Amino acid sequence: MTMRINEELLARVMKSSGATSKTHAIDLALREMDRKATLLKLCSEGLGLAPEELKDAVDPKYDLKKMRQREMPTHYGRKPRSR
Repeated sequence: MTMRINEELLARVMKSSGATSKTHAIDLALREMDRKATLLKLCSEGLGLAPEELKDAVDPKYDLKKMRQREMPTHYGRKPRSR
């Protein structure tokens, strides 16, 4: 697949996300856009909660960064050769 990507934007995404490769940065960005779209859809549907209920809906100990680190990374490229 060939893509034209703004190199400055990609560098900023890599720096801010801690991505170690361009592929990893793009994968993270796509996952984040998918999360955002899902959240916007849920919010637009109202969730069925009153404003006060929404305030109590998220555990204050919830750590988004730790949750993302636990996700299985996507590996790209060739599989190691068997010997």
